[in-house]
Amino acid sequence: MIKAIVTGHSQGLGAAVAAVLLQRGVPVLGLSRRANVALAAQYGEALLEHALDLSDGAALAAWLEGDAMVRWFDGADAALLVNNAGTVAPMGLLGSHRASEIARAVTLNLTAPLMLSDALCRITNALAERRILHVSSGAARKPYAGWSVYCATKAALDHHARAVAAEAHRGLRIASVAPGVLDTAMQAEIRASSLERFPLRERFEDLYRNAGLSSPADSARQLVDALLDARFGSVATTDLRERPLSPS
Repeated sequence: MIKAIVTGHSQGLGAAVAAVLLQRGVPVLGLSRRANVALAAQYGEALLEHALDLSDGAALAAWLEGDAMVRWFDGADAALLVNNAGTVAPMGLLGSHRASEIARAVTLNLTAPLMLSDALCRITNALAERRILHVSSGAARKPYAGWSVYCATKAALDHHARAVAAEAHRGLRIASVAPGVLDTAMQAEIRASSLERFPLRERFEDLYRNAGLSSPADSARQLVDALLDARFGSVATTDLRERPLSPS
């Protein structure tokens, strides 16, 4: 049996990824601040949810020190981890952020995925098949003025995947995958920002006006297809806008 953990499963891309996995018969443990009422009603015991603020490193560490993850993967033949939860905030030029905003973003976007990945590797060491998917971004590979924190954290996720792949753990595959520009609440937040905070805002407004945004459902299907593909992890960083399994 394959079992998965999906972070940020309560909305947006995370909710769509969890739904695709559940549709394909993969039980999901969702980690998010809020529950996904619709998925829980549809899939019942196949979806286990745990309320957890992944921007709170101490709370996540306490959860990992317990046995919840061990119990979740008990009886599994294969383990999947989708590190999806993230935030584009704080937006703005260097010198405009509060220290607490930076700390929260780095913890959510980077520290939490690294902590969860390390725990998965350790806990599922006896399994022959373990896969970790970091949800990355084009911002990991191209700099955007006003997104220095977001760009840095996503670039770090990419390099984490490369470094872990180089370690060649038995049965462990990892890739950091950019899903493209999606029609999610994060995009609405970007369009609502000021030009002072994000000078390239108009580019994303144009994408929205001209139907240039991908739907979370379509991107989720592509992400899960890539995650379950026999070639997953053959390259450490990929982009769905090119080919799901091709180097970026």
